[in-house]
Amino acid sequence: MLQFGIDLGGTKTEIIVLDQQGQQCLRRRVATPSDSYDAIVATICQLVNSAADELNCQDYSLGIGIPGAISPTTGLIKNANTTCLIGRDFKGDLEQVLQHPVTLANDADCLALSEATDGAGAGFPTVFCVIIGTGCGGGWVVNGQLISGPNAIAGEWGHNPLLWRDDNDGQHACYCGQQGCLETLLSGTGLRLQACKETAIDQPAQQWQVQAEAGDATALAVLERYYLRLAKALAGVINLMDPHVIVLGGGVSNLPGIYQAVPRLWQDYVFSDTVVTPLKAAQHGDSSGVRGAAWLGAAYCGSAAQRG
Repeated sequence: MLQFGIDLGGTKTEIIVLDQQGQQCLRRRVATPSDSYDAIVATICQLVNSAADELNCQDYSLGIGIPGAISPTTGLIKNANTTCLIGRDFKGDLEQVLQHPVTLANDADCLALSEATDGAGAGFPTVFCVIIGTGCGGGWVVNGQLISGPNAIAGEWGHNPLLWRDDNDGQHACYCGQQGCLETLLSGTGLRLQACKETAIDQPAQQWQVQAEAGDATALAVLERYYLRLAKALAGVINLMDPHVIVLGGGVSNLPGIYQAVPRLWQDYVFSDTVVTPLKAAQHGDSSGVRGAAWLGAAYCGSAAQRG
């Protein structure tokens, strides 16, 4: 059976097809119509049907990573920064159109499952994975199994406030209704907002990265302040859960110096005499979330077969 995975991002939607050994058979990416629920459903269905036709495959598992979660109470989407998904029966609507079972999970959980299975977290007993891209989320894997709880919010560190704040840290409004969430400081959008507050220069995170790599002093200072905020936020994770490894994914995880600066800076905030926690880049890069979605669907099909 082939394993289809979909990563529904804020700006792009991607499909991957893996064989049972995890080898890529197909990968394709299109823009996400993020302001239209119906267009998102249609985009995903077109990607899946096109891939099934191209590979002449009707026997496949299908997992989808989403920027949100399914409410255990209602079965509808909640906590999505692609806000048109909120309150919708996304799983049911997709299954009705595709006439095929669908497994959904938070995109950070998919990243975590991918990296813990055959990525930067493989072989570690506990893995905390972070997405710092369009949004800011986390996923938690213990002994190869995703951890979930009764509220379906395990790993949602992006909607906690920044620890050990200083007066320069902005209290930007978050789509969740609060102010000052980590997402408003550490996501790509958050980096842009905070850098604009500090410098009066409004430009994307990628441009700050380019200028920092060229040695621009203002850009280097912007990134050093960003690294300090990320270090404080991850120090809180280490103090609470003490993971064996932390893995970063998402576009902002590619910032220069992040893997040297953050462990240096979190030393002052972790409640330990030494901090040996490795900080690693997602081994599969921007493919990791979609690979995790594929593994997710396969795992669901396997457990369903066992129950049957």
